[in-house]
This record gives sequence, structure tokens and C-alpha cells, in this order.
Amino acid sequence: MARVRLVRHPTCKLVSELICVTNPKNHGRVKAIVALRLLEVVRERDLPAELLEQENPARTIPRRLGLSDVIDRQIRAYKDDVRKGVRLTDQGIRDLFTLVNRRPDSDEIFSDTGREIVNVYFPFRWGQIFPESIQYMFARTYLARHMKHLFGRRILSFAEGPLNVEVQDLFFRGSDPEDSACYLISGICQRILAQIGHTSAEVSHTLCQARGDDRCRWDGSIIPLTEE
Repeated sequence: MARVRLVRHPTCKLVSELICVTNPKNHGRVKAIVALRLLEVVRERDLPAELLEQENPARTIPRRLGLSDVIDRQIRAYKDDVRKGVRLTDQGIRDLFTLVNRRPDSDEIFSDTGREIVNVYFPFRWGQIFPESIQYMFARTYLARHMKHLFGRRILSFAEGPLNVEVQDLFFRGSDPEDSACYLISGICQRILAQIGHTSAEVSHTLCQARGDDRCRWDGSIIPLTEE
């Protein structure tokens, strides 16, 4: 695919390279839905709260990355990749994460994306039927399954505790000098806990290799209904 050249946004060169890098014909491991949801969240956050009727935000607000023509084309390309079952390369994902990490709201973008890319299907309210220990067991099972499905490998382990997740040397760590991309996993954990408990959930990113720790760690908990 030919590279797209834009001059209106300082990150256009990197974005145009992503069109070539993140749509591989082979050797990909990461589900395209990860990249698709990430860019969709960027676009949603860049949309103004109110739009005038018949207004084209890609033309009237061109400096917002999520509203640029190249991002719109890349979203369409990722939708096609999702439909075809294409998996993206690690380098392609790292480059995309690097792009998003340049934004001041990158923590929120990764967290929102994590909540968007997982869904626990259940025919009843687990939190009203099973005790908390069983809910956490289901959460660990679903989390491990979803992470392997999304990223094409086993990347996490569980420490002692209800939902204490640890990872060493995440494959996208090089794109994330300030730990923003780790919020992707925070969002995934929070979404799974909230859906299984059918209530709110809290996830804290307590250790991070980007902050000098020897591993990354997330501690998650389901908030009982009585505490809400």
C-alpha cells in the first residue's frame, strides 16, 4: 500500500508509516481489533462536544489527530483487517502505541481501549449467584484467555491474591517510556471484573518497569454492591 503524505499534523509521517507497517501479510500476532479500537477511541475523544449541522470535523478541525483523513483511512483499513482475521506485527503495534503516547490524554485513551476490546458473555449475574472467591477465579480464567487471544501469546502470570497480575518485559514496553500503554491492561482487568461481578471494579497499577520496578503489576478488586 502506498504511503500517504500529510503536512498538516506533526505526526503525519509516523501515521503514514503505520499504514505500511501495521497491515502485514504474515508474521503478525496481535489481533487487529486492538489497533482498531485504539484509533476509534482517539477519534471519539477528539470529536468536539457539539457539532454544527452539516459540519465536517476533518476539515474544520484538522489539527486534531483523531479527525485527520489519514486516521479515518487507517480505521477503515483496520476494520477490513478485523473482518479478514488479520493479525498485526509487534513492531506495528509498538509504532501505533508510540503515536498515542505523545498525547497528554494517553492514559485515558489506553484505559478506555482496554475496556472496549473485551467482553464477558454470561446468561446471568455472576455476582448474585457465586461467592467472591469463585468470581475472582472466573476473572483470572477470562483474563488469561482474552490476553492470549488478543496478543497471540501468554504474557501475564498471577501472583497470590484475588486478581494480582504480573508481567515482565511487555512486548510493547519500548513504545511506552512513561507507562501509559500499561493502562490498556488496567482497562481490560477492570472491564472483566466489572462484568463478572456485575458491579464496579477497581484496578491499581502498583508496579511498573517504566518507573524502575523489576516487573509490572496490577491489583484488581470487585467493589461489593453494599459499598457503592
